[in-house]
Amino acid sequence: MIRVVLADDQPLVRTGLRMILAAEPDIEVIGEAEDGAAAIARCAELTPDVVLMDVRMPGVDGIQATRTVTAVPDPPRVLVLTTFDLDEFVYDALRAGASGFLLKDAPEERLTAAIRVVADGGSMFAPSVTRRLIEEFARQEPRREQRDLRGLTAREHEVLLLVARGLSNAEIAGTLYVTENTVKTHVARLLMKLQVRDRVQAVVLAYELGLVRSSGPTARGGSGP
Repeated sequence: MIRVVLADDQPLVRTGLRMILAAEPDIEVIGEAEDGAAAIARCAELTPDVVLMDVRMPGVDGIQATRTVTAVPDPPRVLVLTTFDLDEFVYDALRAGASGFLLKDAPEERLTAAIRVVADGGSMFAPSVTRRLIEEFARQEPRREQRDLRGLTAREHEVLLLVARGLSNAEIAGTLYVTENTVKTHVARLLMKLQVRDRVQAVVLAYELGLVRSSGPTARGGSGP
């Protein structure tokens, strides 16, 4: 059973989400929060698997709440909810540790699928929305901390660039003419070497380091042996 906390300052939104999720046999809403401070408290108290986190909330906003709830050992996965596909706060939420984001008007099946994906350790990365956002804000806020990429093999570096372009494991496998399991192994290894938690964090890092831009991959960064 996937245990979920709903964090949104609008009671009607929380009610709607709860009704949608109540119909799913493998998802259980165990708590609600009306702002970021309450979300932090509920997560500490209930230890959910997934938090549906609204970005714009009074007091402690969703970004700070995400940063706090993901900083503990064995943290919940955070799926950010936003009204606009280019919400300026979503990029900050990804940097704070969110595993992805979803528009509030997304179909019900996409919401439930996203919860299952992030609960299983994956990331909700939609190329049509997330990539545009990351490109925009990575250009505006270059990362000051430089990450050493020389530990990546040439193939891992190639996989990182394809992940950053928004390709799924299946699409990467087709591009590189390898099996999907091989791609999963490469992704797992590059996440470990880059010291990032998941796929979304790897994508953010790739854009922040200038490895990928709106015009496509650049030649920056070493590919290792």
